[in-house]
Amino acid sequence: MTRYLRKIAVSDVGMGCMGFSHGYGTVPDHDEAVDSIRAAYQAGCTFFDTAEGYGKERFFPGHNEQLVGEAVHPFRDQVVLATKVRIEPEEVAEYGVEGALRHHLALSMENLQTDYVDLYYLHRVNEDVALSDVSLAMGKLIDQGLIRGWGLSQVSLDLLKEADQVTPVSAVQNLYNMLERDCEQTIQPYCLENGIGLVPFSPIASGFLSGQLHSTSQFEKVDDVRNWVPQLSQENMDKNQPVIHLLNQFAEAKGVTTAQLSLAWMLAKYPNVVPIPGSKNRARTLENLAAAQVDLAPVEMQRLDTALNELTIHGHRGTVEVENRQVGYNRATHTKWTN
Repeated sequence: MTRYLRKIAVSDVGMGCMGFSHGYGTVPDHDEAVDSIRAAYQAGCTFFDTAEGYGKERFFPGHNEQLVGEAVHPFRDQVVLATKVRIEPEEVAEYGVEGALRHHLALSMENLQTDYVDLYYLHRVNEDVALSDVSLAMGKLIDQGLIRGWGLSQVSLDLLKEADQVTPVSAVQNLYNMLERDCEQTIQPYCLENGIGLVPFSPIASGFLSGQLHSTSQFEKVDDVRNWVPQLSQENMDKNQPVIHLLNQFAEAKGVTTAQLSLAWMLAKYPNVVPIPGSKNRARTLENLAAAQVDLAPVEMQRLDTALNELTIHGHRGTVEVENRQVGYNRATHTKWTN
């Protein structure tokens, strides 16, 4: 099956590759990571997501891009590569927005072993860098064939509209899952109307919706974002167990896992949604990709949505995170996030 991020064709479910370098504690060894990415491709995945910054905590900036580039090199022209860029006011002051973007893009293309990037995201909007200038520069990169499309991450509707009016946006990568549904009322109507793809990161709520995490779960102390996810506090994991009970009921009836059901739910809900679940485990990756084969009938969706709407969700991160001179500052939560 194929979905579209504006004009870019991708598989129904993509692969978030961050965990091979960053974010979930100990990472797999190099060969295991490469093999997992190639196994995903063999299973039908054509959409792989990374970022220039993934790996800087444990290794170096570009580590994840290099892994992905090596893994997909034998079939580069058959897949869609997405990566992300952060630009700072200091480099803009010296090189200009376009110059800064070109510098970052050149490094990413070298890491990815490619001469073009399919989807180039602004990882976070920086309030000290004019978004309209970024959008204009992205348009020039598209015109020159260096990127095929561009996108934004963790943005409001106003920011999306501002950017889209200068250079059409291909995709928005925002937090979206059964516990975090802000997008449904904010940017999603605009995305649907304008052919923009919604690419949910953390579509299984950092693993919570798999049913494998509990209040007694221990996360690693070093480089594990789950320590900071609001729904994964011990208190909130206990309080959100009714969501897992509900998913178990529906999943057992369908003969699927709760993770697959949570992905199938958003795929059935919106034609422009392309989730990018990430896992360090090869078997789990293949399980997630198989969610595209789970068919939820309209009556099942109605029952599931009705039941979800009746539940109270505990913990909220939100979908708008902007930077300023304090890098990574989130106006809503005062928390620094990296994914």
